[in-house]
Amino acid sequence: MAASVTARLAELGLELPQPFTAPPGVALPFENVRLSGKRAYLSGHGPMDGSTTLISGKVGAEVSPDRAYEAARLTAMSMLASLQQELGDLDRVRRWIKALVLVNCAPGFNNTPLVANGFSDLILELWGKPGRHARSAIGVAELPFDISVEIEAIVELRPAS
Repeated sequence: MAASVTARLAELGLELPQPFTAPPGVALPFENVRLSGKRAYLSGHGPMDGSTTLISGKVGAEVSPDRAYEAARLTAMSMLASLQQELGDLDRVRRWIKALVLVNCAPGFNNTPLVANGFSDLILELWGKPGRHARSAIGVAELPFDISVEIEAIVELRPAS
């Protein structure tokens, strides 16, 4: 894409949240983003602004599929905030490789791909073709802190300038 990712965010009227931090009293013994060679591995993120949960509950019960789609989009934003913090520049992301989307589902809810599209659609809006990625979307019985969606991903990086 010709426009920078930061410019695309501004065009869409989007501002990055605060990068994920553990809720008070919780110690997390891992990194939000781990760099290894030409790749960045993003730990599971949820719809968070810093340590504040934005959407929680089971999809198909307390949370509608449309609201869960929004939770996946907010989770993408949380992931971008962590990448920005680690890399200093979102344009260092050359392409998205893989995403695993976990949806906190009520019994019987099986439309996890629709929920996961909230993540994928935003990444494609921002990166275009380099945003295309392999993806799995599965339903789970519980997620940490009762978040509605958790997503982890792998991205390929450009060298730092």
